[in-house]
Amino acid sequence: MKATVVPALLLSLFALICAGSSHADELRPAYLQLTETSADSVSIYWKVPARGARQRLALEVILDGTSEALSVPIERFVNGVNVRHWQIHRPGGLMGLGVTVDGLARSGAEVLARVEYLDGTSATHRLTAEAPAFRIADKPGLLETVSTYFVLGVEHILFGIDHLLFVTLLLLLVRTARHLAITVTAFTVAHSITLILASLEIIQVPVLPVEVCIALSIVFLATEIIRGEQGKPGLTASAPWLVALGFGLLHGLGFAAALNEIGLPRHAVMPALVVFNLGVEAGQLVFIAVVLTVGRFLPAGLKQTPVWQVRVPAYAVGSLAAFWAVERAAGF
Repeated sequence: MKATVVPALLLSLFALICAGSSHADELRPAYLQLTETSADSVSIYWKVPARGARQRLALEVILDGTSEALSVPIERFVNGVNVRHWQIHRPGGLMGLGVTVDGLARSGAEVLARVEYLDGTSATHRLTAEAPAFRIADKPGLLETVSTYFVLGVEHILFGIDHLLFVTLLLLLVRTARHLAITVTAFTVAHSITLILASLEIIQVPVLPVEVCIALSIVFLATEIIRGEQGKPGLTASAPWLVALGFGLLHGLGFAAALNEIGLPRHAVMPALVVFNLGVEAGQLVFIAVVLTVGRFLPAGLKQTPVWQVRVPAYAVGSLAAFWAVERAAGF
């Protein structure tokens, strides 16, 4: 596929990003953790995306009438989220407890709920507007665990706008099917390596610098596109696989940071980690396939686009990524 096939799609994607930017908080999932601390007591940790310095999404945890609060929730705002922590008393612990999150339909958000049992095993549930409640029943089997983490991996890449923009810019730069296959493979191998190493805590890198560098990787690719259109092709034009390999290591650390927020089940660490990575790969391949398919079926007249239709998306996306870099750096 030639680079001229994709610009209109990229520009449309950028417009969607701008239209949805005011709802960016809703795209970040809330996080609920219920941890058995004894046979009849449970610790609750509730994290909700903030909206400004002192406001948060209107989401509330509602437990059934079989539990009793032991403490008043301790609340604080930190790093763009609102965090609450409290204790409840419930004879028999977590088994059979009904949990509902009110407000999901209004906000459009979703919740990742993690249940930690007293024996060290754990389970993860997804709550959405269509399914805002669940009842803690038997401990999950391996099949339920891996299916949950596979879906989480797919969702993370498909809702990770910065990762998708990086992949889309690579598609603009790669000129042949052979180079595309090599480049995508290099990106996949690289981010799989760092995802696994960081998730297993073999390597540890602070999240904020990683997020800044991911934004800068998009700026770099946008610059490479503009230089190429000016007749000054850079490293990416001659060796896109090498650039994908290097930045893939960086993006893998970003995937690991998201997975660390969710946590890995102690009884199935490696299966959950592997299927999360497979979910990321599946989502990435679906996205690439959609872009290439739409590009193939564009009318012939649209495929011969003038230079400005390549430069404008590159400038627009590069500017957006530069803003992200500054915004994220301000969080240090």
